[in-house]
Amino acid sequence: MARMLENKSVREVWQEIERVMKERPEPIQGMNTVYQYDITGDDAGTFQLLIVNGTARVVEGTESTPDCTLTLSDKNFKKMIMGKLNGTAAFMTGKLKIQGSMGLALKLEGILNEYNLSETA
Repeated sequence: MARMLENKSVREVWQEIERVMKERPEPIQGMNTVYQYDITGDDAGTFQLLIVNGTARVVEGTESTPDCTLTLSDKNFKKMIMGKLNGTAAFMTGKLKIQGSMGLALKLEGILNEYNLSETA
């Protein structure tokens, strides 16, 4: 299953993230946060994950002021989503840069782990 996710574009991975969060919103209930991902590399782009009252929506580009911005390569983004790269380790080794709330970044890692996206795609 993880291989399928690995072969998807960054945009398709975000579509998958949005889909699973809408199907099972429990882990994001009560959250009101804007995460921005600045993805570098061959499949670069800026994406925002907007969580409002426990409802997730992904937009390409910038729609709102982010509470937390994460910058990483397209390959490392996919590795993190598939659970093959720990967010804290990525940050400590310079593979992930975080602006804004470090606490929100850690919370997002826990939430994404709950969705176990490596098994959904």
